[in-house]
Amino acid sequence: MKTLVRTLVATTLLGAFALAQANDPKTTIASLDARLAKIGAPKIEGTDTVAGKTVPALFFGSRKINNNFDVVDAVRKEHQATATLFVKDGEEFVRVSTNVLTPEGKRGVGTQLARNAAYTAVSQGKQFCGPIDVLGTAFDACYNPIRDGSGKVIGVSYVGHKK
Repeated sequence: MKTLVRTLVATTLLGAFALAQANDPKTTIASLDARLAKIGAPKIEGTDTVAGKTVPALFFGSRKINNNFDVVDAVRKEHQATATLFVKDGEEFVRVSTNVLTPEGKRGVGTQLARNAAYTAVSQGKQFCGPIDVLGTAFDACYNPIRDGSGKVIGVSYVGHKK
C-alpha cells in the first residue's frame, strides 16, 4: 500500500512539475528563441507591408518573418501560449508575426507594442518577464530583444500564458 501511495504522489508531483514547466514563460521564450536560431541569424532586409503598413522586413536566415505564422503557431501548439515577433520601426515595435488575436478575432499584426514595462526593458536591450496586458488580456509573459549581427536591437520576441 505504501508503495502505491508513494507512486501516486510521485506521479502527481511529476505531472504538476511538467505543467508548471509547460506554463512557464521563461521556458516557452527559450523554446521560441531556439526555434528562430535554428532558422538562421536575425536581420533586417528591405521593407514589407504588414496590415497595410510599410515596416522593415524581419528575417531569420533566408526566411522572412513578416506575415509568416508557422513559428508562432508552432509555439501555440507545443506550449499553449501566445507568441509574437515584433520588428523595430523607428521608436516603435510592430507585430509582424503573431498568434495573438484582436477582439474581432483577427491576428494582431500591424499593432504596436504598448509603452509599458516590457517596452522599456527591450528598448534598453534587456529581457522582461512578468505580468502584462496584451491587447486587453492579462498574461504571464516574457519579451526578449532580437539583435542583428552587430548587436543592434532590431525586434522583439514575445510569449505569454493567459492568467
